Amino acid sequence: MNYRPLGRTGWQVSEISFGAWALGADWGHVSEADALDALHTAIDHGINFIDTADVYGDGRSERLIAQVLKDRSEQVYVATKAGRRLNPHVAAGYNRENLTAFVERSLQNLQMEVLDLLQLHCPPTEVYYMPELFGVLDDLALAGKIRYYGVSVEKVEEAIKAIQYPNVQTVQIIFNIFRQRPSELFFRLAQEVQVGILARVPLASGLLTGKMSRETTFTADDHRQYNRHGEAFDVGETFSGVDFEVGLAAVEGLRPFVPPGATMAQLALRWILMFEAVSCAIPGAKNRAQVLDNVNAASLPPLSDEVMARIQAIYDEAIKEQVHQRW
Repeated sequence: MNYRPLGRTGWQVSEISFGAWALGADWGHVSEADALDALHTAIDHGINFIDTADVYGDGRSERLIAQVLKDRSEQVYVATKAGRRLNPHVAAGYNRENLTAFVERSLQNLQMEVLDLLQLHCPPTEVYYMPELFGVLDDLALAGKIRYYGVSVEKVEEAIKAIQYPNVQTVQIIFNIFRQRPSELFFRLAQEVQVGILARVPLASGLLTGKMSRETTFTADDHRQYNRHGEAFDVGETFSGVDFEVGLAAVEGLRPFVPPGATMAQLALRWILMFEAVSCAIPGAKNRAQVLDNVNAASLPPLSDEVMARIQAIYDEAIKEQVHQRW
């Protein structure tokens, strides 16, 4: 495993880290045994950064992480998120009382005295224009409830606004072969102020594993079934906002560039790591095999300029029109 600095935190984090959404909910059933095995396997192979949220399985993901970490001696950083428990999910709900309650609940779930990294969980755009809220986060840090804070965003506009607040340490943003816009401007701006970047949805909800076809089906409790058109949350979270069949066709165009002995998922993750502004990619994993597939992407050699250009061309020709200006 290779490690990269996470902004100004002083942490060195595994460039392939662990996204723990699937261990909570919304990706079909994951047994407790598989979830615990996946987390232990990740740590065994050098992953030292886990991303979760308080709403993933209503705290199940956080509690599973706590269960694993009590049996480990390694330094593992845990990032969680807060805000999506609000109902309705509106900007006014992002206030001192609610955020403090969310933090206390996550501290209990994770069995921690202080949260390593708290992220606002894709709040409404107006929240990024509420400086008083970032003052609340400063106060939570001063009170010893959180070490650092950052944001998880839907849009590049939100990311650019967020890094204007001096104590925002990280931005989590969808970045993958099918969502390339963050690299155009935002990455450079983030580097200038030393903000860490967490690349989420790196495999486009599994599209970029190359394992799906028109015949692939999903269970009713899987967001790839119930959120195809944004019925439950932002459609960009599901297949990165790309039409499923368009995405399948684009994946076929990518197959020739998969290195010998590697998988499509590893190609997709290695592509992300070609961008030095990225601190880590956070693919999800529902079991040991998926963790190992993800981890092995870190050992692939850099992609050639020609392959990078060919991948860019597939994006420009097949995907860009669908997603580029939306997020």
